[in-house]
Amino acid sequence: MTTEIVVPELGESVVEATVGEWHVQVGDTVKIGDIVVDLETDKVDVEVGATATGVITQILHPSGSDVKIGDALAIIDANGAVPASHPTEQPVTTATPARDSDSHETIPAPEKESATPVARRMAEAEGVNLKQIAGSGAGGRVTKHDVAAQIEPKGKPELPPVKSTPSLPQPFVPPLQPAILPTAEAGSREERVRMSRRRRTIAARLVEAQHTAAMLTTFNEIDMSAVMDMRKRRQEEFVNRHGVKLGFTSFFVKATLGALKAFPRLNAEIQGDDMVLKQYYDIGIAVGAEEGLVVPVIRDADRKSFAAIEMEVRDFSAKTRDGSLSLEDLRGGTFTITNGGVFGSMLSTPILNPPQVGILGLHNIQERPVVRNGEIVIRSMMYVALSYDHRIVDGREAVQFLVKVKQLMEDPEALLLEG
Repeated sequence: MTTEIVVPELGESVVEATVGEWHVQVGDTVKIGDIVVDLETDKVDVEVGATATGVITQILHPSGSDVKIGDALAIIDANGAVPASHPTEQPVTTATPARDSDSHETIPAPEKESATPVARRMAEAEGVNLKQIAGSGAGGRVTKHDVAAQIEPKGKPELPPVKSTPSLPQPFVPPLQPAILPTAEAGSREERVRMSRRRRTIAARLVEAQHTAAMLTTFNEIDMSAVMDMRKRRQEEFVNRHGVKLGFTSFFVKATLGALKAFPRLNAEIQGDDMVLKQYYDIGIAVGAEEGLVVPVIRDADRKSFAAIEMEVRDFSAKTRDGSLSLEDLRGGTFTITNGGVFGSMLSTPILNPPQVGILGLHNIQERPVVRNGEIVIRSMMYVALSYDHRIVDGREAVQFLVKVKQLMEDPEALLLEG
């Protein structure tokens, strides 16, 4: 009896995927649940497991192929012939894969590796044995950082000193015209890398945002001194009580919520000729990952405390690092906050995250001289940017929204009243 391994449901609004790395070959023996292939979606990588026990008889889509939900990826034959000299239940005692070169039968190891797709690709490229690495990711999964820690710097071998020899007079040779490098030489200086599905989707969505929205950006600056002072005074007590640090993100989420309630069109979207005003607040937090930008969402952020928001942000960061973000983590969102300041950005114009009509960009905090009560003083200042869809958000609303965020951040106690 044969069984198809098909592309599973991939989450809301995700209908296609790209076949990533195959972990089996035709002739390999698999058990139910064994990971056979990675699928790349525009949001996360998905591991697809065997749906039956047997032998892989066909692989229908090679790596790099685009597939849709329900497409068959491979065929498993439950009655596949396994040579008697190599029973599948035979234990493996070495770290190298046990594969019979004649029958192409794979003898499964007693324990299956648990690693993220990025970690597996890095380990394969560097010749690292994943079974010898203790994973630090969720559920003990091996992450790319675990693999990187095992890779020793490969220094260049030292060359013996070159003995100098007396130079002889050389005849004069007239200079030649610059040679034209052959095509092959020029090609060796370039590398062609296929974009991942996530990178392609990011590119398409950003171009879509610029082509479909009347996007405009307004700027302001915030004196972060009061927030920084409060964090300094309350940090130890906050950590002792909640087990998480009090960061800047929770303050900006709270300030954004106050501004969204005052200017509800920033928490809306356009559907045809209608404006859909959202009566809930799902705030996306943009995170830069190696595989591309991801935006996990804090659900019903207006109902959550500072501590609850900080815990979610901490968990999102950990999941992003080890590649364990789920599709549910990334679904939806009514407004987005992105922080280029963590990379040192001083000023930028963030691009909308469709179908949202607003995105708040945060930047680096720098001490700058400013005028207060007629005197020049040093303050910790941050530039902020609000990009918005001018089709339903007027300039007046956008400017006042950003002023509201500024007022709440410069008077943190007011955030308690907004909450």
